[in-house]
Amino acid sequence: MQNKLRAKGVTSQVVLGLLVILVGLLFLLDNLDIIDTRSAISFWPMLFLIVGTVKLCDTQTLGGQLTGTGLIALGVILMLDRMNIIDFNWRVLWPLLFIGFGVYTLFKAHIGRRQLSLAEVKDQTDAGGESVVDVTAILGAFERRVVTPNFRGGEITAVMGGCALDLRHSSIQGEAVVNVFAVWGGVTLKVPPDWTVILDGTPIMGGFEEKTIAPPDNSKRLLVRGYAIMGGVEVRN
Repeated sequence: MQNKLRAKGVTSQVVLGLLVILVGLLFLLDNLDIIDTRSAISFWPMLFLIVGTVKLCDTQTLGGQLTGTGLIALGVILMLDRMNIIDFNWRVLWPLLFIGFGVYTLFKAHIGRRQLSLAEVKDQTDAGGESVVDVTAILGAFERRVVTPNFRGGEITAVMGGCALDLRHSSIQGEAVVNVFAVWGGVTLKVPPDWTVILDGTPIMGGFEEKTIAPPDNSKRLLVRGYAIMGGVEVRN
C-alpha cells in the first residue's frame, strides 16, 4: 500500500506542477501584451477542475474518486455558465449537493465494501478495529477513534469541513502511510507518543504542522503525505 500511495503521489505532483506552469505562462503572456488574460481570470471555476484533477490522481479509494469527480463536475458546470452555454442558477446548487451526497452514500455503502480485499477484511477482523481508514468530510465534521494493533494507513479527505482521527490507542508494525487531502478544511491526527511522524505533504496557501515529541526510536513510523490547499493538517500526541 505504501508503494502504491507513493506512486500515486508522483503523478498528482506532476499534474499540479503542469497546471501551475500553465497558469504562470498565461500571466507572462499577458504581461508581454501577447494575449489578454483578464477575461480568463473570470473563469475562477477552473480552480475546482484543478483541485478535482489532483484529487483523482492522488486517490485509491471510492470516496476520493467520487470527491474528485464531483469537484470536476462542479467546475465544468460553472465554466459552461460563464461561457453562456448553459444558464446555471445557484438555487439549483443545493439540490445538486443533496443528490450528490445521496449518490456518495449509496456507493459508499454498497460498492465500497466490495472493493476491500479478503486480506484487508481478515486484518480488520483480527484487529478488532480498522487497520485501513477511508474518511471523507464534505461541508461537515467527522471525528473517529481507531483501535487496532496493526494500523496500515489509509486516506482522509476534508473539503470545506474537518476530520479528526484519534489513533492514540493503536499501534504500527513498521511503517504506515496516511494520504490526506484538505481543501478549505482541516485534518487533525492524534498519535501515540512512540510513533515517529514524517510529514511529506504539499501545502498550497495552507499548512502542515507537527506537534509531537520525538520517541527514543523510530521503529514505528507514520508517513503523512498529500495536500493542504487553503487548509491545514496537524499531527500531535
